[in-house]
Amino acid sequence: MIQTNDVRIQDIRPLMAPFLLKEEISMTEMSNRTVVEGRGKISAILGKKDPRLLAIIGPCSIHDAEAALEYSRRLKALADEVKEKIFIVMRVYFEKPRTSIGWRGLILDPYMDDSCEIELGLRIARKLLTDITGLGVPAGSEMLDPIVPQYIADLISWAAIGARTTESQTHREMASGLSMPVGFKNGTSGNLQLAVDAMRSTSHSHSFIGIDQNGQTCVLKTSGNSDGHIILRGGRIGPNYYEENVEEAERLVRAAGREPAVVVDCSHENSGKSADRQERVLRSIIDQRRRGRHSIVGFMLESNLLGGSQVIPADKKDLIFGCSVTDECLSWEDTKAIITDAYNAL
Repeated sequence: MIQTNDVRIQDIRPLMAPFLLKEEISMTEMSNRTVVEGRGKISAILGKKDPRLLAIIGPCSIHDAEAALEYSRRLKALADEVKEKIFIVMRVYFEKPRTSIGWRGLILDPYMDDSCEIELGLRIARKLLTDITGLGVPAGSEMLDPIVPQYIADLISWAAIGARTTESQTHREMASGLSMPVGFKNGTSGNLQLAVDAMRSTSHSHSFIGIDQNGQTCVLKTSGNSDGHIILRGGRIGPNYYEENVEEAERLVRAAGREPAVVVDCSHENSGKSADRQERVLRSIIDQRRRGRHSIVGFMLESNLLGGSQVIPADKKDLIFGCSVTDECLSWEDTKAIITDAYNAL
């Protein structure tokens, strides 16, 4: 008979079960406390029970664990300085969705050479998350592949569903079973209703096919996630962090029967993908908060040890330490100054 199955599959490699990776790189007591307390504080901010502003700050993507850990140490010190007004979560993104092609992130391709050593990527990601949370820094990450959360989600306090996947039923179902608050970005077009619909869908129970901790394919039934919220990140129509945009977000969320809780992404289309413009977005957010618009509960900043970005070189030895290989980021010095100004303004 002519083959009809796996016609275009070149290779199949077994992947270790989630419980084996967790046995190899286990959660510490400190990490556990950081994750649990972080989730609780974020939930309280979303529910307006904690008056602080949530800040998800960090590299556009993680490609170097050593640089990320150095960044987390600095972020911990800054978080302690501003904790009375701002609750900081480190942006720890291991997966990168692509409009066409490009590097897909540390988990899928840790060597950045299309070798796709995924098991190694999962090991590096899990070890880094244990180190960061072990310092007392909560971690936030985008959930892209629906299998990956079984390997690392126990170490994450906040999750995002990106602009390219907010409309995806698969990701809405996955988010309904995640153990942490989840933010939904508006679509790449700027369509905010997609995020509101995703938030509504995620609040309900779903059943879908996934894997358990043994790596066994199974049917997962969820209870729904009540900590869904929307993220304004701009779109092809332009930025959407202005006051009238936030008012529209409030209207749509209330029409969906929910109390508005809005996080503004200062990067992406809100900054025209220019790192330096993130500061003006944050100034607008702080100004709106000071004038009583408490539906804005948080913001996101793309930041790294060094400002700007770099092209991934053929020889990885030529990589500049602490510089983004994806979107432009603010330098650490600028980040610290901007957050300190925001704290003082609040």
